[in-house]
Amino acid sequence: MSEKETLWTFGTRQVVYAAIGAALYGVFSWATNFLALPAAGNISLRPAVAIPMFFGVAFGPLVGFFSGFVGNVLGDFLSGWGFFWNWSLGNGLMGFVPGFIYLAVKSFRDRPTIIKAVVYSCIGVIVGIGFASLTSIPIDGIDLNTALVGYFTPAALSNIVNGIVLVPILMVAYAAVQERSGR
Repeated sequence: MSEKETLWTFGTRQVVYAAIGAALYGVFSWATNFLALPAAGNISLRPAVAIPMFFGVAFGPLVGFFSGFVGNVLGDFLSGWGFFWNWSLGNGLMGFVPGFIYLAVKSFRDRPTIIKAVVYSCIGVIVGIGFASLTSIPIDGIDLNTALVGYFTPAALSNIVNGIVLVPILMVAYAAVQERSGR
């Protein structure tokens, strides 16, 4: 059985990719954490959210989850923000959900595959940011309106735009790297 025959494989190869994804997401999110979105509670513009989405598509849901969860912890730590488990879990879900197309990926340049990756990335954003925003109600003592208008809407919209634009770019770039290395 090849490593790609199961959705839940998490061997040495996946651990390495998960660590790379988490490190990339953590460092690149830290680099843009100063770009606060106007009228949003502690929400920043993070183009790096495409990294856990892509890692989910390319290496499976567990790699995507680890990249998003640990990468968010790392990025927040480097930014001095502390640990917000619900937002880290939400970022993990943003990488986890796109990972469900992992077994269906035949080519990273295939237009239907790219479209599926973008759709699943958008669903991942809605699930992940929805979870993080709604769990902020009891954790942060905010009301539903603040959770939806102040947290969910700006974070989800910016993350969806980043996913739509950057996940296909990462897929095509990865395909070029694979072709160069003869895989």
